[in-house]
Amino acid sequence: MINDNYYDKFDRKEKLKFDSKVVHGGLGCDPITGAVSFPIFQTATFRHRKFGVSTGYDYSRLQNPTRQELERTMAILEEGEEAFAFTSGQAANMCLFGILKPGDHVILSDDIYGGTFRICDEIFSKLGCEFTYVEMSDLDKVKAAVRPSTKMFFVETPTNPMMKVADIRAIAAIAKEAGALLTVDNTFLTPYFQRPLTLGADIVVHSGTKYLCGHNDVIAGIAVVKDKALAEHFRGEMKSRGNGLGPFDSWLILRGIKTLSLRMERHNENAAKVARWLRDHEKVKKIYYVGFEDHPGYSVNLSQATGFGGMISFEVDSEETAHKLLSDVEMILFAESLGGTETLITYPITQTHESIPDDIRRKLGINEKFVRISIGIEDPDDIIADLAQAME
Repeated sequence: MINDNYYDKFDRKEKLKFDSKVVHGGLGCDPITGAVSFPIFQTATFRHRKFGVSTGYDYSRLQNPTRQELERTMAILEEGEEAFAFTSGQAANMCLFGILKPGDHVILSDDIYGGTFRICDEIFSKLGCEFTYVEMSDLDKVKAAVRPSTKMFFVETPTNPMMKVADIRAIAAIAKEAGALLTVDNTFLTPYFQRPLTLGADIVVHSGTKYLCGHNDVIAGIAVVKDKALAEHFRGEMKSRGNGLGPFDSWLILRGIKTLSLRMERHNENAAKVARWLRDHEKVKKIYYVGFEDHPGYSVNLSQATGFGGMISFEVDSEETAHKLLSDVEMILFAESLGGTETLITYPITQTHESIPDDIRRKLGINEKFVRISIGIEDPDDIIADLAQAME
């Protein structure tokens, strides 16, 4: 039975190096049939052998073997207690903020994904929760934002799209002193480059749609927790909200994770080369890339991560140049999302961050000349050539 040998397998996987963990996952192959590709258990319900005897599975809204294999794998990779796979990153965050009660206060990165802002501003603020957005790289500002009612810190590092870096260890210490939880969105770097739970975070969330899947063909969210009490919260939320990831989508992400190490290395290598080229282009006026030594968060990132990822944002010389770039790229795709094998270019002011109030966007630097690019795994010279012809 699948559940019976889970913990022995889990202990053995802990002894493997990361590159082996992504390939072999939780159980890896199916212990019943020996299938090397973990099966897709496309079923709504499960037969009980007799009264009072369960296989460990009852109903796929509650638990499904394929989803469970993905969750075990993510718990291993992030070095957490348990993981939970949701129908989207937004669904994962809805369950996360479900921890809050009326009157609770949350401190978040000031430069944050628009969907996260929308959840806080349009849903949980109406339920009586309070939110403060802070420049997380300024620890004095973080400390000053703490209230007696502060129950959670929510950090993106690097942030989307301004690539700001927060010191996870330092913020974890502030959160602990305040008696608050620390959640880190690890979408941009993945556990291949950064493992926030080992740095003091309590919860890690991902848009599994992005690098974990890696192929732009699944919408998913992941939450990984460090203790059993938090696991019980997420389990109850998933049971009640009915937003657990389906078996086929779970299988696709499991398949994507097998190449996570290889892909993240190529994203990282390609982004460094493209960023250097962009920095020297006459029409690029500002560039936001964590891998530059003069980036304000470079040293902090080095202290807590082993790479810089595949994300670059930059500002061009005019709105016309930005529109031409978006319209004239050929191999590069003008599309929302990030983290896939294909290079995608995005216009945050009208796409990913349209939910952010205009005054806040502009204060951050998200304007009509600002674009974000997710560097894929193509030949970097082809990426550069496409950008060059589109900006001629």
